[in-house]
Amino acid sequence: METETKKALVCGAGGFIGSHMVKRLKSEGYWVRGVDIKTPEFSLTEADEFVIGDLTDQRFAERVVKYKGELGNFYSNVSEEELEPFDEIYQFAADMGGAGYIFTGEHDADVMNNSASININIARYVKELNERKKLNKTKIFFSSSACMYPEHNQLDPNTPDCREETAYPANPDSEYGWEKLFSERLYLSYSRNYGIPVRIARYHNIFGPEGTWNGGREKAPAAICRKVAELPKDGGTIEVWGDGLQTRSFLLVDECVEATYRLVQSDFTGPVNIGSEEMVSINELVDIAAKVSGKKVEKNHIEGPLGVRGRNSNNDLIREKLNWDYTMSLEQGIKKTYDWINHQMGNIPVVIQPEEKEKITFVSRFMNWMN
Repeated sequence: METETKKALVCGAGGFIGSHMVKRLKSEGYWVRGVDIKTPEFSLTEADEFVIGDLTDQRFAERVVKYKGELGNFYSNVSEEELEPFDEIYQFAADMGGAGYIFTGEHDADVMNNSASININIARYVKELNERKKLNKTKIFFSSSACMYPEHNQLDPNTPDCREETAYPANPDSEYGWEKLFSERLYLSYSRNYGIPVRIARYHNIFGPEGTWNGGREKAPAAICRKVAELPKDGGTIEVWGDGLQTRSFLLVDECVEATYRLVQSDFTGPVNIGSEEMVSINELVDIAAKVSGKKVEKNHIEGPLGVRGRNSNNDLIREKLNWDYTMSLEQGIKKTYDWINHQMGNIPVVIQPEEKEKITFVSRFMNWMN
């Protein structure tokens, strides 16, 4: 008996984790629609259909959560009766960046407004489509963040407490964290009140190849790898924000995607941590990047946005519920990331082949449809 192909919508498919998730879903045989305000920066999308548009826009969000099957693409005029819900929606879309973006305070209003608007739109229009179709078919995955954990549990760099049950009383250290906590509660309330199946993961510093590595929104592993790669072969000095004693754990994106897929296929709602328990200081992270580069690197500590003093994933719950754990060491992941960034700094362009352009629906077409 032939198995029906699953259909997935990946929101934020032009971003780092979202583009990797598209690849994983295609390897599992899914039909995938990707949506974002941009296409993937460093590789070609593998989505069957890629739509460029702004998910904060209600009209766009309402349209994008509907699957049209064999009846046409996103822009085809299809009657409401012929529209179908997706089997799964992976919600990665957010206004975000590294510490240099989310901890300065300069982008707080945009971070909260844009990210919350996206999540409200997705939850609302999935619910409305379900009501018209009289079913609750679509399972929504939401990518939350360890930034939602209380600041008071992360003051000691050596003993941070990020167990899932410590989320309350709430006290995130950034508006980014507050929005993630709000959106967790949003999706859980839609699940309770309207029966929509949801899955929620709290990501802990995901990194790896094809992630942003310059421009101000990059996270610590990419920023440090870039700084080390910029040094001459015999090494030199790089700037490090703060005293470098603040601690974090970092998870390679491939492992993140595996854990995410496993969560969505399970009966466990979460929220659940997805991260590594290999905690290091930022100074130690620099030393690892120096080691894989073969360069001698000195540190110049300067003032800069820092976030909490300590943060580390606790994986007890995900091991219990999903039998998942990370398998790659931080050094192995940094080696992959450093080599990739070093290659990118050679300014080798990504060329989109003519046949791949058919997969990409440009924003001008959406604007024409809107008008």
